[in-house]
Amino acid sequence: MNVLQGNGTISGSERAIVLFSGGQDSTTCLSWALEKFKYVETIGFDYGQRHSVELECRLNVLEKIRSFKKVWNSRLGEDTLLDLPVVRKVVNSALTRPIKISGPSSALPNTFVPGRNLLFFIMTGSFIFDRNIETIIGGMCETDYSGYPDCRNKTIKSVETTINLGLEKPFKIETPLMFLTKSQTWHLAEKLGGKKFVNLIIEDTHTCYLGNRDTYHDWGRGCGLCPSCQIRKVGYKQYVKSTEK
Repeated sequence: MNVLQGNGTISGSERAIVLFSGGQDSTTCLSWALEKFKYVETIGFDYGQRHSVELECRLNVLEKIRSFKKVWNSRLGEDTLLDLPVVRKVVNSALTRPIKISGPSSALPNTFVPGRNLLFFIMTGSFIFDRNIETIIGGMCETDYSGYPDCRNKTIKSVETTINLGLEKPFKIETPLMFLTKSQTWHLAEKLGGKKFVNLIIEDTHTCYLGNRDTYHDWGRGCGLCPSCQIRKVGYKQYVKSTEK
């Protein structure tokens, strides 16, 4: 089935939905999708995260992206926010409960939210089941990340197979950042939208696990100490250094 969008007919293969948190990675993925697909929706999740300020930031980022490029504005469709309070009731994570963020005591850091990304993909698949959207895009990465097993390529490929079998739909999951370092993600953002877009990411996206928006750094706002801030900070420094060569 084809649907009418704008002045033409757009097929399901030309339509995508981005898992959009309002952070650096999902914002970069959204711009990537807007360059590649003719119609792009966004979906976010309120799962009781400590850094719920990202839910406010995502709306601001979406508004600015609409005014960033005419083609992006023409392709950017609906935004949906799903409430998933059950996550906070089920898991014991430093991202959903007021406990001190620490490194891994065994194999995983205590910021890991078990099953979070798996649930996001399943809910998204269910949401677009009858919306003629064939591609789901996520900002997962197994190069510069916190060690979460649900960010690994093998996991994402398995989820794709499971969703296709369980829903009997030919959905495709794209993860454009999967094998990029954080420095390369900054470079990709510049390639997609220039320095102006890099500045948008610095000024308006949110990554800090503690939800800190008061402290400003050259790489953006955040506490500067949590694992997410550290990864973003190091990647930005490497990105800047590489541009100075």
